[in-house]
Amino acid sequence: MTVINALILVDIQKDFCPGGSLAVPAGDEVVPLANELQEHFDYVIATQDWHPSDHVSFADNHPGAKVGEVIDVHGLPQIMWPRHCVQDSAGAEFHPDLDTIVDKVIHKGADKTVDSYSAFFDNEHQRATGLADYLTENGITDIFIIGLATDYCVKYTCIDAIALGFKTYVIIDACRGIDLNPGDVQAAIDNMKALGVKIITSKTIFDFANQLKAV
Repeated sequence: MTVINALILVDIQKDFCPGGSLAVPAGDEVVPLANELQEHFDYVIATQDWHPSDHVSFADNHPGAKVGEVIDVHGLPQIMWPRHCVQDSAGAEFHPDLDTIVDKVIHKGADKTVDSYSAFFDNEHQRATGLADYLTENGITDIFIIGLATDYCVKYTCIDAIALGFKTYVIIDACRGIDLNPGDVQAAIDNMKALGVKIITSKTIFDFANQLKAV
């Protein structure tokens, strides 16, 4: 079986980097690695949080709600986040140093009524983003995930990827987490491992590439 791989850059956007409205600690540190890694994959796909201004996850759309609070929405727990990655806003743009000459950009979170951590589906699993179809149409079997944030969008993307049958890797040194509750990042890593996600580092990719060059 021919192995075709893809690197998925998860939400490396201004609002998730230092200075942004929902900054992931040291989120911008993934950018140089993201750029360096891209040349080693058959396909490169970037995801982009793409919320309408009245999105359900924004605390300021719920009178009295506080950032970090969890409320019930359609029977699902919804964390209240600061306003972030509003469609066509500066904060929704990719980090300015990120190489975005990619094969595909996937928007997620565009439905105002439901959040979307995963790059594949909304949190209610009612609407697909088109990512799975794109991977399948291009014969992609193995996906390598990096980006922001380890304990949210990276984790949930991996959960869905495994369920859909893709061989899934996380390049962990090219991810950063929020750790809203101390221990969340490690718990996410443990959860992904338990599901069959392979946790690797960028050194694995670069070493393999160097071995191929030496042949």
